[in-house]
Amino acid sequence: QVQLVESGGGLVQAGGSLRLSCAASGSIFSINAMSWYPQAPGKQRELVAAITSGGSTNYEDSVKDRFTISRDNAKNTVYLQMNSLKPEDTAVYYCNQNLRRFAYEYTNRDYWGQGTQVTVSS
Repeated sequence: QVQLVESGGGLVQAGGSLRLSCAASGSIFSINAMSWYPQAPGKQRELVAAITSGGSTNYEDSVKDRFTISRDNAKNTVYLQMNSLKPEDTAVYYCNQNLRRFAYEYTNRDYWGQGTQVTVSS
């Protein structure tokens, strides 16, 4: 079994900061990409930040220069530093890790965290 546990969400005023974490545990052979997907009420999950196993990053335009994604491979953990938060950033944030559990597996699979609520007040 693989489990992803998220933490770090909360209520913050506009302009404030939060740091989300997502740690994977269980039988893990290798992890490819790690990413974050917020889901606002009534909307679909949308990718806002991703980081490859080599450390390359990409961001959705609305969060560039405000959010920073990083990873600690030794801890199987991905982080999302969110600065200059806006009310429109309010959502449940889900992490995704694309990983392989065993060396004999041919393909990676996507695993999801349980989500953490981020609420930004105006």
